[in-house]
Amino acid sequence: MLDTDTFDLRKYLSRNPQSVAVWVTLAALILFGLLRYDNFGGAYNITSFLNYNSMFIIISVGMCFVIMTGGIDLSVGSVAAFTSVIAAYLSPYGIEVALPGAVLAGIGFGAINAVSVVVLRIPPFIATLATMLGAKGGALVISGAQTISVDWGSNFTKMGMEKALNVLPWSIVVVGVVVIVLWVVLEKTSLGRTVLAIGGGEDASTLMGLKVHRATAFVYLLSGGCAGLAGVILASGFGAGQPLEGIGWELSAIASVVVGGTLLTGGLGSVTATVAGALLLGLVFNILNFENGRGTISFSAYWQMVIRGGFLFAVILFQARVMAGREQRKEAT
Repeated sequence: MLDTDTFDLRKYLSRNPQSVAVWVTLAALILFGLLRYDNFGGAYNITSFLNYNSMFIIISVGMCFVIMTGGIDLSVGSVAAFTSVIAAYLSPYGIEVALPGAVLAGIGFGAINAVSVVVLRIPPFIATLATMLGAKGGALVISGAQTISVDWGSNFTKMGMEKALNVLPWSIVVVGVVVIVLWVVLEKTSLGRTVLAIGGGEDASTLMGLKVHRATAFVYLLSGGCAGLAGVILASGFGAGQPLEGIGWELSAIASVVVGGTLLTGGLGSVTATVAGALLLGLVFNILNFENGRGTISFSAYWQMVIRGGFLFAVILFQARVMAGREQRKEAT
C-alpha cells in the first residue's frame, strides 16, 4: 500500500510492479491508437468506449474488494442481468426510483452471499455460484425470457445515453464518483485496512481484534450493489432490461482485477489499478475493432474471450513468479 507520509518511488515501484505496469501499458495503447487511427481520439469513440466500459469498471471494483479478502464473487454478471430487468420495470417512475431500486436488488443478492459465506461458512466459490444460477433463473422468470423495454417517456435513459454538461456520459460520471468513494474507503479508513488484513490472514486478523465478519459481509454487499448499478447502466444504455446478458462478466471482472495487480490470494489490491485493468482490456478490444475496420485482421467477437483468457493466464503466471521471488528473498534474509 502507498504511504503518502514516507513515499519512496523506487520502493513503491519494486513492491507494486504490476500496478505500475498496467498504467504504462494503458498509456502506450492509447498513444498507439491515437497515432494509428484517424478517429480513435474522436468524441464518438471516446464516449462510446467509456459508456460501455463503465459497466465493467464498476463490477470490477466491487470484485476487487471481494478478491482482496481472498474470496470470489461469481454472481456479478447474473445479478447485473437481473437488476437490468428490475430497472426496466421501474423505468416508468424515472431514474430516481429505478436506480436505487435496482441497486438495492443487487445488494439483496450480496446479502445472500454475505450470509452464506460469513454465517453459514460456505466457501465463496460455491456460495456465489449458487447465487449466480439463482439470479440468472430469476431474471429469466420475471422477464419471461424476453428483453423488457424501458419507458422512453421518463428520464431513465438519461444515465446511459446522455452526457453531463455535454462532456462525459452520465454513466461514467456516476461510476467515477463511486470509484473515488471506494478508493477513499480502501486507502483512508480502518475498514479498508481490515479488508486487506483479512486477505493476508483471516485467523490472524481475528486475533488482532479486527471486525472480520463485518468487513467480509461488507465486500459482498458492495459487490452486489456494484452489479446492481451495472444493471441500471445496461438497461439505460440499451433501452431494455437484458435477462440474457451478463454471461462471462464475472470473468471479465476477475481479469480486470488481476491485471490491475490484485492478488487472487488476497491481501494486496488497488482500486485505481483495477480501473486501469478494466480500461486496458476494453481498449484492447476497441483497437481490434479499429483493425477489423481497416481490414488488417478479421477477429470475430468470440475471440474476445480467447484474448481475455490469454491475458488472465499471462498475468497469473506473472503473479506466481513475483510471489515466488518474494518468498525466496524472505528465505534468504
